[in-house]
Amino acid sequence: MKAHILFVADGRSPTARSWISHVQSLNYATSLISTYPCQPVENLENFEVLPIAFSRFSQGTVQGQTFRQKSTLKNLRDRLTPILQFFRYRLGPLTIFLQVNKFQDLVESIQPDLVHALRIPYEGMLASFTPETLPLLVSTWGNDLTLHANKGWLMAQLTRRCLKRANGLISDTQRDAGLALDWGLRPNQLKLVTVGSGGLNLEVIQSAHGFSPPEYGIPENAVWFVNPRGLRPGSVHQDVFFEAIPHVHQKYPNTCFLCPNLQGVRQAQNWLQKFSLDQRTFLLPKLPQEQLWSLFKQSKVFVSPSSHDGTPNALLEAMACGCFPIVGDIESMREWIEDGENGFLVDPRNPRALADAICKTLDQPQIVAEVAKKNLVIIEERAILRKTLPRIDQFYAHFTHP
Repeated sequence: MKAHILFVADGRSPTARSWISHVQSLNYATSLISTYPCQPVENLENFEVLPIAFSRFSQGTVQGQTFRQKSTLKNLRDRLTPILQFFRYRLGPLTIFLQVNKFQDLVESIQPDLVHALRIPYEGMLASFTPETLPLLVSTWGNDLTLHANKGWLMAQLTRRCLKRANGLISDTQRDAGLALDWGLRPNQLKLVTVGSGGLNLEVIQSAHGFSPPEYGIPENAVWFVNPRGLRPGSVHQDVFFEAIPHVHQKYPNTCFLCPNLQGVRQAQNWLQKFSLDQRTFLLPKLPQEQLWSLFKQSKVFVSPSSHDGTPNALLEAMACGCFPIVGDIESMREWIEDGENGFLVDPRNPRALADAICKTLDQPQIVAEVAKKNLVIIEERAILRKTLPRIDQFYAHFTHP
């Protein structure tokens, strides 16, 4: 067994759980302090839950409620989401200070060789109180620095504290590796840019099955477009996505838009009504990972109109399954997508531009097959496990065996 790594992460996150399992495959001992109540990852040495930023009240963490109670709480939460998010940015950082002593006691008890925080808000902020005798690694995913860090004075201060304390940075974009220096990371600290989940198991993804269209009333003879990003206020512009759909239907009525992670979300239901969307737009529940990959394999295009993002695992998985990507024209997406070559980059706030890009994939069907081949080469070169794991292993070894 190699060194013992203590992760501080949202233990519910598929990305975090994937990263931890991949690190375990490298023969490291692992422990987890989860900032959300969750089921433990398999094969952990230690597992603790330390809620911060009101995480115990978040969706999916309330236990022992009746269906009606859960439904009532969810509806109330949906209505109050903008207000709750505002107060979470202002008050959430304060909850970290209430847990510092307990966190340090847990670190002392677990006795790791290295602490690795998977994200800055709020896990990295808590982990910045790691004793100086231990090396601290911090990961950034997506919008840590472009969105969350700017949402209040205390969010900014704790972001800077985290990066100044960090002994190394792992990021899923070159953009964040550069931005981290502006936010306090010391220039001499090591940085690694790699896939946020740790890497893709291409064989497992491509062999996935299990998504059943009849279960959701989806016509199998239609052309499917998939947007699995869920509700991410301020980051993914789902209002733009839904507003674009009628423009597509005017020209191509035999199209279906499938939206995992939006079933039962009041805001999404409101958009269906606002834009008069018929039964060919489907709000689906959160799907098991294998079913999501199966859905990608059956879909024509992956759509994500985001203005704040890193490298979404869903994007890479969709590319591995042959989906044509249409994403926001932002710096992080340009690290993977060259407009017109292996996907389309669009203004994420322009419904007509998004609709035109979607229609273009239908106007020129030959480009979809060509792009699928190009993207598979990109995934094999940059994102599969046999390429990513040796780099991760080498990075960890630098801090555990200097």
